[in-house]
Amino acid sequence: MTVPGIETEALRPHAEDAFAGELKALAAADDRPRPERWRLSPWAVATYLLGGTLPDGTVITPKYVGPRRTVEVAVATLATDRALLLLGVPGTAKTWVSEHLAAAVSGDSTLLVQGTAGTPEEAMRYGWNYARLLAEGPSRAALVPSPVMRAMAAGTTVRVEELTRIPADVQDTLITALSEKTLPIPELGEEVQAVRGFNLIATANDRDRGVNELSSALRRRFNTVVLPLPATAEAEVDIVARRVDQIGRSLGLPAVPDGAAEIRRVVTVFRELRDGVTADGRTKLKSPSGTLSTAEAISVVTGGLALAAHFGDGVLRAGDMAAGIQGAVIRDPAADRLVWQEYLEAVVRERDGWKDFYRACREAAA
Repeated sequence: MTVPGIETEALRPHAEDAFAGELKALAAADDRPRPERWRLSPWAVATYLLGGTLPDGTVITPKYVGPRRTVEVAVATLATDRALLLLGVPGTAKTWVSEHLAAAVSGDSTLLVQGTAGTPEEAMRYGWNYARLLAEGPSRAALVPSPVMRAMAAGTTVRVEELTRIPADVQDTLITALSEKTLPIPELGEEVQAVRGFNLIATANDRDRGVNELSSALRRRFNTVVLPLPATAEAEVDIVARRVDQIGRSLGLPAVPDGAAEIRRVVTVFRELRDGVTADGRTKLKSPSGTLSTAEAISVVTGGLALAAHFGDGVLRAGDMAAGIQGAVIRDPAADRLVWQEYLEAVVRERDGWKDFYRACREAAA
């Protein structure tokens, strides 16, 4: 929606818009077989996610930093008749990967069902325009298709986020669509059959196990791919730096020089508390209740970037990061505060070159 006389720019463009140039270049260079209605071949989809350089010199930026085989299995699954379930702890880029997969495969990442405890059955199947329903009775004109129904009719990819947050009876409405590739409309005595190219990508968090477990019938319809946390500190630093740069440019934040040291410090803190041991393996640590994911590290650094740019001297410093890190670590005010204080005194205080960070964190906690 636009307002006349006001120029607008999306705060967060969809993947197919933000990376339109890369997708166009890949399509032009892609001479490999493409499944029906796919915009790119499976090889090109994997290249779009993992990055690379095309024969014409076009650089494809990595959208996901992780095991190549994980991405290849996910892409290959979408080329079959099985749906894809991306599973992992919070902050492992499941939503990010699902969006980019849909953008590369179908050129449209907007067919989306956002799972919550209140997601209704209509979001998976179809609803009704009740004004037309009352006036005309059941008809195709009165029917409001769900994103799943629209994807089936068009032969494109649909995304279901946080599948295990959705009530079990609503989850199971997907079984017929995924097994029989059809969506019955009993009120009209009709059905919508999926055309070639249709598939579904769902995401779920490990932390949500036991909330609304998938039924065995529904789980059998998915090929599950687990997205791990970054294997090394270097990989995680690279991910955080890339995403902070992208977010900073989208928000119009001034560039802050020499932020690599603080990014590395945030990643070190998160990894040590997450793993329950210092990087050198010498000191055992208690872990807080939060996940301390890569996504949270990105958020902390982005917040520090804004502080440094607007209220500091333009250089990202420990004081810009302290409050954000403390907020990410202390989710349970009682238990997590003790974990954080022990970490500050036993690790941060004694670590060479971290005195400024120790003082900043103590001030933030005061």
